Amino acid sequence: MAATISTALDFNCPISFTSPPRLPITTPTTTTRRLTISCSSSSSKSPPKPPPDLAELHHHQQNNNPALSDQLRPLSTTTLSDTPTKEYPPQTPQTHLLVKPKSTWVNPTRPKLSVLTLQRHKRSRHSYNPQIRDLKLFAKKLNDCDTSKEAFLEVVDEMPHPPNKENSLLVLNSLRPWQKTLLFFNWIKTQNFFPVETIFYNVTMKSLRFGRQFQLIEDLAHDMINNGIELDNITYSTIITCAKRCNLFDKAVEWFDRMYKTGLMPDEVTYSAILDVYAKLGKVEEVMSLYERGGQWWKPDPIASTVLEKMFGEAGDYDGIRYVLQEMRSLGVEPNLVVYNTLLEAMGKTGKPGLARSLFEEMVESGVSPNEKTLTALVKIYGKARWARDALELWERMRSNGWPMDFILYNTLLSMCADLGLEEDAERLFEDMMRLEHCRPDSWSYTAMLNIYGSGGRVDKAMELFEEMPKRGVELNVMGCTCLIQCLGRAKRIDDLVRVFEVSIERGIKPDDRLCGCLLSVVSYCEEGKDINKVLSLLQHANPQLVAFIKLLREERTSFETIREEFRGILNATAVDARRPFCNCLIDICRKRNLHERAHELLYLGTVYDATATTTKM
Repeated sequence: MAATISTALDFNCPISFTSPPRLPITTPTTTTRRLTISCSSSSSKSPPKPPPDLAELHHHQQNNNPALSDQLRPLSTTTLSDTPTKEYPPQTPQTHLLVKPKSTWVNPTRPKLSVLTLQRHKRSRHSYNPQIRDLKLFAKKLNDCDTSKEAFLEVVDEMPHPPNKENSLLVLNSLRPWQKTLLFFNWIKTQNFFPVETIFYNVTMKSLRFGRQFQLIEDLAHDMINNGIELDNITYSTIITCAKRCNLFDKAVEWFDRMYKTGLMPDEVTYSAILDVYAKLGKVEEVMSLYERGGQWWKPDPIASTVLEKMFGEAGDYDGIRYVLQEMRSLGVEPNLVVYNTLLEAMGKTGKPGLARSLFEEMVESGVSPNEKTLTALVKIYGKARWARDALELWERMRSNGWPMDFILYNTLLSMCADLGLEEDAERLFEDMMRLEHCRPDSWSYTAMLNIYGSGGRVDKAMELFEEMPKRGVELNVMGCTCLIQCLGRAKRIDDLVRVFEVSIERGIKPDDRLCGCLLSVVSYCEEGKDINKVLSLLQHANPQLVAFIKLLREERTSFETIREEFRGILNATAVDARRPFCNCLIDICRKRNLHERAHELLYLGTVYDATATTTKM
């Protein structure tokens, strides 16, 4: 068993070099060399190795590891030149510096800036290339000129640089109105400066897509096919998305099928657009087939998932919504804010408030901050499910977390309070809106408060809001007028009711079927006399056909056939959601005047035309 011991020894060898006799100065130089000595012991006797030669070792190290000063000497004393020198022969063209470089003073107290500094230089508005700057200004001049063809041609002749391919493409891409883009594109084609390629068609089509000019885009596509110009993925994507924006879904499907026949593979944008088209056409099987087929070549993005969620939400298919969520998680697609908002809206249509709340909590825990649309969708779900406590807790959470809130969200909360009869909470919300600058109450906010006070019989409070609205510059809408008239009618304050109706007509309110139904309900519980005549005069202004039918019901000589024809005409001219209130109020009017036979006839006709409630009692 042998053991080897190695050590490194430093030897300081003072070596004196003497200059020639003419220079009497002797410069001593001290050099240091490191020598490694190995000592080994073994049970077997082996002949000792001879010691290494120091001269050979020094010569070997000098050749393999030249000093750094020797390596940098050619760069520090010479420049690239073909002039040979004594030290450097002609095969290495180097020369001495002709001028001594100037020294640069560095302040030692200030740190040296790093090469990659985070402070970027501000970009100029135009490029430093004067040609690009001139073309940008020329494009602005084209944008500002008149839209007529003559004015456009006068300006286009002033193009500052030759209209080659690059310059023309830059100008074409800088034009904003689609009319100017199309004029410049046609001018390029007629001048025959160069062959018009696919990119010129794509830029023109995108500009036309902003203007929703699908017919012009389709004409350009047919022009490309006739001239043998290739339609690429961008071309088909622009055509399909423009058809979708113009609600020409059949055209979008037609061009997508043509794209498939050419063997061109759609990209993510095209797939998402055609998925949305099939979803709006109600072709669920085609959507799922295309989604599964496209997943073989591309990873579905959040946009495609949003399309599926909207489709299943419109159909109220909770299983489909759950499938989309599981698919996203399996593919590792992180839902963004748009996906969560779409999911919440779909949950609201399926009637799943508990799952919507769980999804919202998952969204907050994942770090996605909700916006106004998110919170509005969740409040609507809670209000529809009559979860008032959860909705009000969410409102307190919004205020504490500083989440964004707008007047639409406040109006949704007020409407929920009106539906659930939460008067005190609604007043707190309304006062909170009055203190905010960006969420001041609008006409819908006042309408919700009028509905709350009207449902609770707070006539004086409702009239105060009515008087306050013009002072704050808020216009009364037809829904607010309807709520206030209903409140005054129940309180039998007919004079105030007449004044509110007349003021509303002066402010431009046009009576709709709901307002006419409200006046008809006031007639149903008014006693004979001046009050009923006042209300009938208002109803005569709003819907003369109803007043004529009421008079027809009072006449004994009116036949059943006449009642049926007139009643059918009234229902046909009435909105679907107002037909049942009309029928019920007319039945109540007959019962109030002891016209029981007419009431039975109206009940029968309402049942035949599906316009009356099954709970109406005779």
